[in-house]
Amino acid sequence: MSMSYQLREVSVPVLPAGHRSIRVLHFSDLHLTPKRKVEIADIKSFADLKPDLVISTGDFLAHKDAVPVVLDALHPLFDIPGLFVFGSNDYFGPKPKNPFSYLFKDNGKRKLGPDLDWEGLQKSLTGIGWLDLNHSREVIKINDTTIEARGTDDAHLNFDNYSEVAGLPDKKADLAIGVTHAPYLRILDAMSKDNLDLIFAGHTHGGQVRLPWFGESKALTTNCDLPTWRARGLTREPNEPWLHVSAGMGTSPFARIRVASPPEVSLVTLEAGF
Repeated sequence: MSMSYQLREVSVPVLPAGHRSIRVLHFSDLHLTPKRKVEIADIKSFADLKPDLVISTGDFLAHKDAVPVVLDALHPLFDIPGLFVFGSNDYFGPKPKNPFSYLFKDNGKRKLGPDLDWEGLQKSLTGIGWLDLNHSREVIKINDTTIEARGTDDAHLNFDNYSEVAGLPDKKADLAIGVTHAPYLRILDAMSKDNLDLIFAGHTHGGQVRLPWFGESKALTTNCDLPTWRARGLTREPNEPWLHVSAGMGTSPFARIRVASPPEVSLVTLEAGF
């Protein structure tokens, strides 16, 4: 099967000894429109990865008619437990802007497009049993592991209010995770203080434009205050939770360029620590 995206596979030693591993499908930033036929077919193929849990870190939408498109694309995953939060593009449609404006310092101003049907999306996803983590804490059991998950709404629009979900994890939980769209340091710091084990985020598009750098590539921006070396994949600072950032599948319909940062989906295997 030819795919127009990359599969990023990583393992994280966060489960207690003796626990079975858990395959987490982490996707983000689909930015779907009815015309994205290749991407829709790619998303349908995600179910072939046989995940135990699905986590979406937002920006499903990029068009006023995209909700049924998203639901159709994700349909093969709907019998698998899922967690989700929303990003700015789930609330407001994209607007044309200079594609290189991502590279300038963020002035805090947002060009918001038309309102999108996030409520319809939320109702449909919770209707099939996925858990909405926008300012919510939930407990879910996967492969006999009890996971406490908490999330925030989008920090890029300042919709986040971590205090609504703050506090140390439930003592009965084997694993505590955080889910947020844009990995702003204020959220990572707050989740770190609460002793979370692992945080999932998106938003960065992996930098969207990356430069070749000593056999690797280097992001020029994260479109938030996260350092560029953490723009995609699994990273960790000493004494902090692991952070997994998805570089995402899509782009704004008005800035359809990705340089050395191909669309991707991640399979994050949670394993017992050693």
